[in-house]
Amino acid sequence: MKKIPVLEAALRGASLVKGAFFVLGILALVSGCSAKPKLMIYNWTYYTPDSVIEKFEEEYNVRVVYDDFESNEELFAKLKTGGGGYDIVFPSGDYVSIMISEGMLAPINKSLLKNTGNIDPLVLRQATYDPTMAYSVPYYWGAAGVIVNTARVPDFERSWSIFGRTDLAGKMTMLDDMREVLGDALVSLGYSVNTSNPAEIEKARDLVNTVWKPNLIRFDATAYGKSFAQEDFWVCQGYPEVVFEEIRDDQKAHTVFFIPPEGGPAYIDSMCILKDSKNIELAHKFIDFIHRPEIYAEFADTFGFPATVNIPARALQQVTPMYRAEDLANTELKDDVGDTLALYDAAWLTIKVGK
Repeated sequence: MKKIPVLEAALRGASLVKGAFFVLGILALVSGCSAKPKLMIYNWTYYTPDSVIEKFEEEYNVRVVYDDFESNEELFAKLKTGGGGYDIVFPSGDYVSIMISEGMLAPINKSLLKNTGNIDPLVLRQATYDPTMAYSVPYYWGAAGVIVNTARVPDFERSWSIFGRTDLAGKMTMLDDMREVLGDALVSLGYSVNTSNPAEIEKARDLVNTVWKPNLIRFDATAYGKSFAQEDFWVCQGYPEVVFEEIRDDQKAHTVFFIPPEGGPAYIDSMCILKDSKNIELAHKFIDFIHRPEIYAEFADTFGFPATVNIPARALQQVTPMYRAEDLANTELKDDVGDTLALYDAAWLTIKVGK
């Protein structure tokens, strides 16, 4: 380390004790002057590649703090209790709608964004909660599905009905996510994932509770990737990136992900800037950075995604995705169901407490 001449002079002219305090003060000053701007991100687990974060940090000479959450409910609860101090968050569409109505988001300044023209207009048409990107910019359009260890389960139907197979009891799990699980049950019965019909919600509850749940080890939104890799689970409802991040390369040859043709809940996760963000301009730079075609292709390739949101990125992908964008054709975006949410909560509580 090079010595600072002014600091040496100060030490020579002061007593040891006074000099020590002087050194601490100078070091604190130097440290404060050299501190990098900090961008606070609150995002889903396994959802932004480290390589992308590192490139952003290097280009803009900043530090990114990345915290993760497991569900929209966890995200919302933490933000409502004042936790985090985050700049950018990544809620799904139904929660974007809720957060807009709650006044939690800062408006998007489109004059600071150059790359939003890369976003597929189809995605914006589906983003009925904010089609003009007034408060959110789409990040990814996808859906949970079913992951199967074909070495253990060589024969299966590509349907949500797989969770009714009693021969696989004790080797399956579904997400600890109310709208996802009940949504799968609703489409299995021919209903909308956003139904407000109490009878339909009750039928979905009963399907989960009496047919699917007895075959599950547990509802799991946090550790199912690791458990699948350890072969505690052979069949999971979940997100493919969570599993494929955990399994060994030799396991990938006998791991299959599919979205059942009957459909299911889909999501558009969006990048939103919180109203009380201390780094609004830097947050816009991050959003724009993500939608550079080469960066978005890197994001999609890292997790084996199709580049569903960013059109130019599709031509730059080098990895064959785990599923196709066309597989989302029969899925349905989860909407903010308003007061009907109480019916879903009641049905889920019944499922979770086992009655």
